[in-house]
Amino acid sequence: MKNVAIIMGGYSSEYKISLKSGEVVYNHLDKTKYNLYSIHILTEGWFYVDENKNRFVIDKNDFSVTVNGTKITFDVVFNAIHGTPGEDGLIQAYLQLLNIPQTSCNYYQSSLTFNKRDMLSVLKPYGIKTAISYYLNKGDVINAEQIIQRVGLPCFVKPNKSGSSFGISMVKESEQLVPAIEKAYVEDDEIIIESYLKGTEVSVGVIKYKNDTIVLPITEIVSENDFFDYEAKYEGKSSEITPARISEEEKTKIEDVAKRIYTILKMDGFSRSEFILAGGEPFLLEMNTVPGLTTESILPQQAREAGISLNDLFENAIELALTRNKF
Repeated sequence: MKNVAIIMGGYSSEYKISLKSGEVVYNHLDKTKYNLYSIHILTEGWFYVDENKNRFVIDKNDFSVTVNGTKITFDVVFNAIHGTPGEDGLIQAYLQLLNIPQTSCNYYQSSLTFNKRDMLSVLKPYGIKTAISYYLNKGDVINAEQIIQRVGLPCFVKPNKSGSSFGISMVKESEQLVPAIEKAYVEDDEIIIESYLKGTEVSVGVIKYKNDTIVLPITEIVSENDFFDYEAKYEGKSSEITPARISEEEKTKIEDVAKRIYTILKMDGFSRSEFILAGGEPFLLEMNTVPGLTTESILPQQAREAGISLNDLFENAIELALTRNKF
């Protein structure tokens, strides 16, 4: 049987959500097919955590662990880390150097998609529609008038490299702009300020499944708050409707652009992209390459709607990682 390391946790504000995702993966994979190991990658260290919550330190030289005198190495890594170092390319590059396959996309795609500004810049020449944006780096002079003249009000202020809506604010009045920028800087030293797009927010999963690139059923996001923030995502302050209540024409447009983005970026593994459907046209907000995998998360909801069980979804990711030639 193959030894599967399920990595979870990470160094960002999302680590608790990642631990939940990793636990769901562990609970849904077939233990008669794989030897499963929960690996917690945390700021205080990397550990194999057994079912009795005992911790064993991971040897970072070769990504192995010694348990009761026996050294264990891994055939494949299931990546369930949201944020750094699992979604920004660091873990992918490390594992590639060790020649250990893993379930998410390659290090370059991870790094590119994690950086919202860079990803949108790469996609613009391909005609992918995006919101009007303004970029700031920590230390830059903040010219509120210039920013508002460019993006208008209301607008969104976001950390450039962050997930789960940490650090995001919707700015409705000019005096709210500087506090929103300061809030975003807590999460990242680069920020992106985007114009408000009035329309329907949708989330689209695109995955490799049995060697085909497939678009999962589209989810419509209806937030009770001003936007799809942390509360809306994880504390029940939203409705997630799958399939989305959109026309067949809109559905086709979104599916086409989501699949096209996946192909342009030479993606592998899971992806979940967020769009605003404004005036019948999809505008890309961002892409997640290690989307939430808890039972309440959007990608698992979409897989269920498509008739794919969590067991099949996770097993497929492992089998594809084992067979694709990454090195």
